[in-house]
Order: sequence, then structure tokens, then C-alpha cells
Amino acid sequence: MEENRLPFDAVILAGGRSSRLGGVPKQDLVFHHATLLQRALAASAGAAGTVVVGPRPEFSLPGVILCREEPEFAGPAAAISAGLEALARHCTSASEYTLVLACDMPLVQDAVAVLKEALVPAKGDGVMARSGDGTLQPLAGIYRTTGLKKAAEELASRGTLNNGSVRSLLASLEVQPVTVPAGSTADVDTWDDAAALGIAAGNQDKKPGPAQPQLTWEARS
Repeated sequence: MEENRLPFDAVILAGGRSSRLGGVPKQDLVFHHATLLQRALAASAGAAGTVVVGPRPEFSLPGVILCREEPEFAGPAAAISAGLEALARHCTSASEYTLVLACDMPLVQDAVAVLKEALVPAKGDGVMARSGDGTLQPLAGIYRTTGLKKAAEELASRGTLNNGSVRSLLASLEVQPVTVPAGSTADVDTWDDAAALGIAAGNQDKKPGPAQPQLTWEARS
């Protein structure tokens, strides 16, 4: 995808309870010397505006908007809506498309690259990652911004935005599934998942890797 033809914003979800990880924030887990949040931010490189919906991380990242859904832990649909609202408040204009990413997929950069390529010929309201076995991953997708906003407004008007699923948010959109590289949407829900991906529970060195940009975190609500 040529970014000057199809500019995009990015909403990264990083505010879940991590209940199956004993409350350890997924965004702080380390894979190949970078936190999962840093890897998600790297996957969203080129976004005109980027918002992370979740708690303040322990490292600085400038130009990135930080917000939380209200109430906290109200689910992914509410988090996406909060991210879109934050972008609208702090960016001069909305991009045509919004990349939506959960922060718990360490290899998602490969999926995003394929989604960008598929977006150019795609029709409808965007593209969503699909693994080789047919499993859809709606938290790795690029969606038409106006469609996402309208869907969030409709859920809110029915009182179902809070605690709503991302699938309910996307139900009214025409989204094209795109098969992405094997393993690129593998996520971390449990310590077994972490171990399978080479993320060790006791190896949480939070120093940014050498390729990570030195940015300043800008918290906005």
C-alpha cells in the first residue's frame, strides 16, 4: 500500500486485564529484546496518527496518543471507539483507513504488510487477517474509518458498546478476509502461549531494542 495514496491511522489495544497471565501486562512482555507494545508500534509504522488504548508504558514514545476506554476494561469495541475519539480530538483530520491491532501478537508486522498490499484492490470497508486454517483475527485489520465510527455510534446508541466484542463492532461492515503468513497473528493469552513463542516469564528486560526509536510519550485523554 502506498501510504500517500491510502493514508491510515493506527489504534493499538493494550489495556486488557491479562487474567490468564496473572495480571502481567501483555504490552510489557519482551520478544527479541523489544516489548510487545514496541513491536505493535513498529508494525504500525507510517501511520499518520497513532493512539495506544491502555495504561502508560514504562518507556517514552513521542507523538503517540495515550487514552483509556471508560470505564476501564470495557472491552475491545469500547477501546477501539475510545481510540478513534482520541485521534479525532488530537489530529487535524482523520485518515481514510484505521489499522486496528492488539498488542499481543509479536509477529504481526508480517501480517500488516500483507494487509496493506491487499487493501489497494479490496472493495468495501477494509481487510482483516485470516490464518492459514481459516481463523479470522479482527484485531489485526485495516478498516475504513467512517465505517468504524458509524458502527461504534450505533452500538453506543443501543447501549451495547461497553463490553461489546470487536465482532459486534464489525458486524455491519463489509470486510474482506486476507490470508496472512503462518504465525503472524499468533497471540499471547497464557504463559503456554508465551513459552511457545519464546517469551519467558522471568525474562522481562524492558529496555528498548537497538532498532527502537527514542520517542517521547505524550499522554492525552
